[in-house]
Amino acid sequence: MTPSTARRWEIDALRGLMLVLMTLTHLPTRLTTPAGQPFGFVSAAEGFVLLSAYMAGLVYGRLAWRKSIADMERAFWRRALKVYWCQAATLLFLFTVIAFFGLKVDQPAVKDLMSFYLQRPKVAFISGLLLVYEPPLLDILPLYVLFMLASPWVLALALRHGWAPVMTVSVLLWLLSQFGLGEWAYDAVRDTVGMPVPFHETGSFAMYSWQFLWMLGLWMGATRNDPLAPPLRFPNWAVVVAAVFALICLVWRHELGQAPFGADQRMNLLFDKWALGPLRLLDLFALMVLAIRFGPALARRMPRLHWLEAMGSASLAVFCAHLVIVLLTLTFFGANPHARPWWVDALLLLGCFTALYAVARITLWLERPPEPEPRPATATGCAG
Repeated sequence: MTPSTARRWEIDALRGLMLVLMTLTHLPTRLTTPAGQPFGFVSAAEGFVLLSAYMAGLVYGRLAWRKSIADMERAFWRRALKVYWCQAATLLFLFTVIAFFGLKVDQPAVKDLMSFYLQRPKVAFISGLLLVYEPPLLDILPLYVLFMLASPWVLALALRHGWAPVMTVSVLLWLLSQFGLGEWAYDAVRDTVGMPVPFHETGSFAMYSWQFLWMLGLWMGATRNDPLAPPLRFPNWAVVVAAVFALICLVWRHELGQAPFGADQRMNLLFDKWALGPLRLLDLFALMVLAIRFGPALARRMPRLHWLEAMGSASLAVFCAHLVIVLLTLTFFGANPHARPWWVDALLLLGCFTALYAVARITLWLERPPEPEPRPATATGCAG
């Protein structure tokens, strides 16, 4: 079975939902603030990365089980290369089309978005292609590329020696990242090779923190290929604790806003998105426990949302398309939705999601597997 055919519709629907929430958050409309972190102090990015890693572990891990580790490695590398070309194309679009029109209309939102590029265009272009310079909004796919490149080695190691060493190292890296491992490591490399890109231009996501989500999803997906693996179940007390914690965070977020401790920046780090603060991880774990416990029963009772499945199945194309739409909106409409009538927002949202669904359907049509050739009729069949 190839990676394109081994799909689970409920995972695709969830990934489609994450894409919808990301689009609502990134597209500057009146829904941006209320749509941000709607389930508590967890954003769509965490769900998207975790689900993508789960599918990668499930699909590519199956290749290792049924064929060979070499086949699994080649599949990962092909996917990583595809994601890289998508990132490069998006960067090129930003540095050409968006830069041209953004400067022509003197759009502050665009100039802020690509300030380093406007200061040092040649350095920004080369370092962007090297996945070092990562402008805002374009800093998720570089993580995806790096994680995909590391995944074959991680999966091969886990298949030979188990997942305990992998997850132990992953947790340790996450812990060190809370104390600035990423900036320290980058500064050490920059001082050695003389990289001209400042650390704050290398993307908002702390790689050493977010790798934990990827490894967790990879482990969960890959172990589902083992027929002897126990099902993912939690004791009743854990489900109750998860429900209580998730409810507290849900009410907390919608009563006090997205900054849980107001102006207290040090306390807010406990829920920090970019470094995956500890309380944020606990909120994510609580939601994950509830999804695993109640999700299957809910999926059996709910009608299938095929439009969400389509968007999740074509997630890479839809994600890139949403970036293009957001960048164009920032260029021609600006970042302040209250500077225009509400009906403009409504038209923007309608046009955006219509375009994203069309991208999903076209992508799935282009990537559909070829129809099997009909077998020639045998003599016996003809005689019948």
